[in-house]
Amino acid sequence: MKKIMIVDDEYDITESIKNGLTRKGFEVTAYNDPVKALDEYVPGSHDLLLLDIRMPKMNGFELYREIIKKNDSIKICFFTAFEVYYDEFRKMFPDLHVKCFIRKPITISDLISHINGELNEK
Repeated sequence: MKKIMIVDDEYDITESIKNGLTRKGFEVTAYNDPVKALDEYVPGSHDLLLLDIRMPKMNGFELYREIIKKNDSIKICFFTAFEVYYDEFRKMFPDLHVKCFIRKPITISDLISHINGELNEK
């Protein structure tokens, strides 16, 4: 069973994604506070992280920067209701090659396609 961590400051979003992915066989941990997610993150405990970009206290890019200090091989997908921030990401992390940016809203089946694509990528 694949383990996914979701971090989004909107409770309704984390709960609906968590419920949808759980029904499809994923084990899901959800956080609405990026600082708490970082504090409780254990390297090797998840196969993929889904991080919202715009959050209070710490945005998704900042959270990503801190998590890769703990585990530089973790797979990450950013998701956002706003425009895709690939160019901004490349400026902040020129040596990293995260290509998984997901636009909200998204159906669970489309999200699973993104997740499986990312998990199957070498």
